[in-house]
Amino acid sequence: MEFVLIAIAILVVALLVGVSLLVGRGRRTTRLDADDAAGTTLTRPRPPQPTTDSAPPPALGGATAADLYTGPPAPPEAPVELPPAEPEPGLVFETPLPSAGRLVRLRSRLARSQSSLGRGLLTVLAREKLTEDDWEEVEETLLAADVGISATTQIVQRLRTQTLVLATASGADLRSLVVRELTAVLGPDLDRTLATDRHDGLPAVILVVGVNGAGKTTTVGKIARVLVGDGKSVLLGAADTFRAAAADQLETWGERVGVLTVRGREGGDPASVAFEAVRTGAEAEVDAVLVDTAGRLHTKSGLMDELGKIKRVVEKQAPVSEVLLVLDATTGQNGIVQARVFTEAAHVTGIVLTKLDGTAKGGIVVSVQRELGIPVKLIGLGEGPDDLAPFEPEAFAEAIVG
Repeated sequence: MEFVLIAIAILVVALLVGVSLLVGRGRRTTRLDADDAAGTTLTRPRPPQPTTDSAPPPALGGATAADLYTGPPAPPEAPVELPPAEPEPGLVFETPLPSAGRLVRLRSRLARSQSSLGRGLLTVLAREKLTEDDWEEVEETLLAADVGISATTQIVQRLRTQTLVLATASGADLRSLVVRELTAVLGPDLDRTLATDRHDGLPAVILVVGVNGAGKTTTVGKIARVLVGDGKSVLLGAADTFRAAAADQLETWGERVGVLTVRGREGGDPASVAFEAVRTGAEAEVDAVLVDTAGRLHTKSGLMDELGKIKRVVEKQAPVSEVLLVLDATTGQNGIVQARVFTEAAHVTGIVLTKLDGTAKGGIVVSVQRELGIPVKLIGLGEGPDDLAPFEPEAFAEAIVG
């Protein structure tokens, strides 16, 4: 009996020891698994990659597979054609069209704005018998278009004479007559070329002046496009240091056609900016330097004196080839007063007439030339970047008459 009890006790102890061992093993396995889940990354080994330098395994007797092969030679491998390399990203500059013939392309805009002048003249002259009232109507039509008194008188006198000769003229003959007389008062013999050629190793210097709101900075940008389109190298000088963002605006125009811009700090000395622009242009050997000046009222003598200072400072670097006055065509006869004051201050050599597509007063072209003897060299016929055209008297007259 005692032996049985001892055997049972030994069996119970053995069972307890076995259970404790199983529990301990399970706890150790769970802890390791928890440690692995805490963020340890397992890296699987990559299979070995074949290399071009490794030789094929030798065959029996030290011979390779190539030595044992007795069949025909393998064809040569075809060369691998690589795709063409993509060009590196860079700036793409616009290439404006040459300025020649621009006015012909833009004549429809001019014809729309000036139709009242041409249509009014042809309507009266086509009447069977012209009376004094009819000739007064012709005068009123010309004066309303800002042609000016002296030019109007000349045109009417010549038309009176010619219509007597062409008493039974057709509509086409009358049209040719009006075009011829308008062309005559537009100054076809005036020199309208822009001085943009280098001289004595220095660039041509073009100062652009005008009153506030005439579209001066935009016009400078468009002139740059005209010159680039004609094959000239250009540098811009942002000497309008008073108007906020004027330099940024000019720089944007230059960037579009690959033209550099020299600028200064806002509110700085405009004469020093103009001087630096010309100096930089001379070093870069460009053909022309275009200098944009701040808009100023012609009634402010101090501002006009400053314009003269800019011109004198620039001429220490290179002579000024052109002083272009930007006039808003919608100002009419007031533009003549502006031109007279600017001419006294800076010796204007040419007129740029803007916004001509938005007014019926195209006769300002005639009056400003006759009053001051300054040729209109460029005209603006829209807001597009290439809507600035060299002025051509006959094409202008043709567009007006329609």
